[in-house]
Amino acid sequence: MDIVSKEKRSEMMSRIRGKDTVPEKQVRALLHRMGYRFRLYVKNLPGQPDIVLPKYRTVILVHGCFWHRHLGCKYAYQPKSRKEFWQKKFQENIERDKQKEKALQFLGWKVIIIWECELEDPKKIEKKLKRLIK
Repeated sequence: MDIVSKEKRSEMMSRIRGKDTVPEKQVRALLHRMGYRFRLYVKNLPGQPDIVLPKYRTVILVHGCFWHRHLGCKYAYQPKSRKEFWQKKFQENIERDKQKEKALQFLGWKVIIIWECELEDPKKIEKKLKRLIK
């Protein structure tokens, strides 16, 4: 049973952004400080990756832990209502993520995934990016 009306829930869900999320902006700011230049949401690549570093033939996907199901993460909790709906939704998201990643790799792109919860430690993310981009 939902605690808000259908109309209110619809309004709330419509405000969930797909692009320019706070975690994406944090990663972009970090990359910029590190001296990297990048493009956003390149349309001719599978899935329009969040961040593209053409010089390094690398894409960065910034995943929200809840929507993309970060295993073992406290933010990837299971909603208590409409369990079948959410299970199907999450499974579709996971499958779509795998397909995008494989398609990008097939085209010769390196794929880096940054999880929303990892942004709690920017120094750790910076080390990860330095190691994986080069």
